[in-house]
Amino acid sequence: MSQRLNLIQQQDDAEINMTPMLDIVFIMLIFFIVSTSFVRESGVDVNRPSAQTSQSQSKAAVMLAVTANDEIWLDRKPVDVRMIRPAIERMRTEQSDISVVIQADEKSTTGQLVRVVDQLRLAQVQYTVATTEGG
Repeated sequence: MSQRLNLIQQQDDAEINMTPMLDIVFIMLIFFIVSTSFVRESGVDVNRPSAQTSQSQSKAAVMLAVTANDEIWLDRKPVDVRMIRPAIERMRTEQSDISVVIQADEKSTTGQLVRVVDQLRLAQVQYTVATTEGG
């Protein structure tokens, strides 16, 4: 009986305490959530024009697309040109240092691109126009 009691006591001592490991996992999860910046996709593919002076942009940004038939897409939804400014200002409340990348199809009209740029200037955000490398 004494041996059996001794064996049970040894089994209790052999348990691994998982609490510190779970604490570390939760701390790492919080770190990754806080340090991740999310890219808001435009939601539509466009045929961007090429430019010899193209540069890659590493900073995360909001993608805004102008399609060949002058539709504007922001955050995977079609939007009216007048709704760009309020939508961008709302996004700026979530992340203060956003920038916008305009993906304009090479068959879209210049007038629509100018209206989009005008709304971004009124929202006071930095923007760039996306192109492909080449010439």
